[in-house]
Amino acid sequence: MVLSDGKGIGKVIFSSSLGTLIEWYDFYIFGMLAKTISIQFFPEGNDTAALLSTLAIFAAGFLVRPFGALVFGRLGDMIGRKSTFLFTLVLMGGSTFLIGLIPGYRTIGIAAPLLVLLLRLIQGLALGGEYGGAATYVAEHSPTNRRGYYTSWIQTTATLGLFVALGVIMLVKSNMSDASFTSEWGGWRYPFWISILLVIVSIYIRLKMSESPLYSKLKKEGKASLNPLKESFGNKANFKMVLLALFGAVMGQGVVWYTGQFYAQSFLENTVKIEFMQNREIMLWGIGLATPFFLVFGALSDRIGRKWIMLSGMLLGVIFYRPIFNTFLKDTNIKEWKKMEGDATPTIISKEILKVDSLPIDHVLATVTHSKIKWQSQQGTGFTETRADTILNVGATPGVTKEDSKPVFTDKKLSSPMKWKFILLVFVMILFVTMAYAPIAAFLVELFPTRIRYTSMSLPYHIGNGVFGGLVPFIATLLSASSPTDPLVGLWYPILIAALCVVIGTFYLTNKIDKNIND
Repeated sequence: MVLSDGKGIGKVIFSSSLGTLIEWYDFYIFGMLAKTISIQFFPEGNDTAALLSTLAIFAAGFLVRPFGALVFGRLGDMIGRKSTFLFTLVLMGGSTFLIGLIPGYRTIGIAAPLLVLLLRLIQGLALGGEYGGAATYVAEHSPTNRRGYYTSWIQTTATLGLFVALGVIMLVKSNMSDASFTSEWGGWRYPFWISILLVIVSIYIRLKMSESPLYSKLKKEGKASLNPLKESFGNKANFKMVLLALFGAVMGQGVVWYTGQFYAQSFLENTVKIEFMQNREIMLWGIGLATPFFLVFGALSDRIGRKWIMLSGMLLGVIFYRPIFNTFLKDTNIKEWKKMEGDATPTIISKEILKVDSLPIDHVLATVTHSKIKWQSQQGTGFTETRADTILNVGATPGVTKEDSKPVFTDKKLSSPMKWKFILLVFVMILFVTMAYAPIAAFLVELFPTRIRYTSMSLPYHIGNGVFGGLVPFIATLLSASSPTDPLVGLWYPILIAALCVVIGTFYLTNKIDKNIND
């Protein structure tokens, strides 16, 4: 029993997708504000350690997602899809709101990061139960020949949640000063508080939803699983499909998703050092332009199958990640740029004139802060406005040498042509995401029987995305921090995982679409 083509499906998709989008929004605003949060919830003195600690807490939410999949997947197969992902929505929204209420490290000390960690773990558990329920719910309402297309609407929610998170942060930030935004009780907390309003609206909508028709039929016939965990993972044939889904599809899709969207944003902010608002603007445009392709590739998977679309997205990431990220670095490398004619010389205190077009600077004997300089690339393609934050006092500071006397350029602002070049590169990476991610819900639903579908599909999805994918920002940043000579070294983690998945998926996945999921 499945809905006839198009009948009521719009309401089903909207109700499911809105709640899932809000849960992704709640989950991702933490990562989007990682740098600001690291300042508030960790002691001063080591910015890199604070950022890594914040990313570790962010990653902790991903690591518990498989446990949420087990707990709520079991409930979803025993008591129903609707009730379970309604509960996960309440958990997620409440935790997000409470993160916005925790005082900073200066006020309550070590209790601050510990409380944040606890709430992130609750968020991870909630998200572990949300996605499987929403994807299963939509798939079990969908007509056979459009399952990939209809479930691809659910696939848009993760990226749209990120889009909404970026949009809300930019809206708040644009209406206040840097100091007001980053202070202990500043504007960075507003996106967390706004969450509670979004959740209330979604709860109201979901309360009006009916149960999945396939699950209702199963329950009425008394065939619902009494022990989904045992049936999912104790059955050798089914457990084999769980492993195949994980290592042949989902782990590669996970690292592609988090590299193209999350690590890209982190890299542009913390390594390339693009100015806060322009960094978010680049991501916002890239996401907005690429999101419709989830629906394109979802619909295409109904025609040609899921396998090759997903694996192609992963393979393209393997091939192009290093060239794309290297372009980010090269185009913003001040050493290869020159000072524009007519610009004022930056104010410094030095015994010698600072020659801004001949870096590195070897003869600076004083400290420079907040000096604004315009630079133009050798190719004449654009300029950036930078701030030189602290050039060390050579000779005045014990142990400091001329090699330490290098300017640290932050808050780089790209010209319009170069900004659009970066948007195009981000768009390309998110296009890879849409290929790998759009068909995954239909692919997973078709692998498992109705009675244990929620449990069976949720676990590989959340291990692949929560563990392999969610660790991308942390592992990549950690590798890059430990190897200052190669800022791209962190990319080897997602590249190797995606490449392994492509190999396994090529030989062991089938491209056949299972037209009958009523089993």
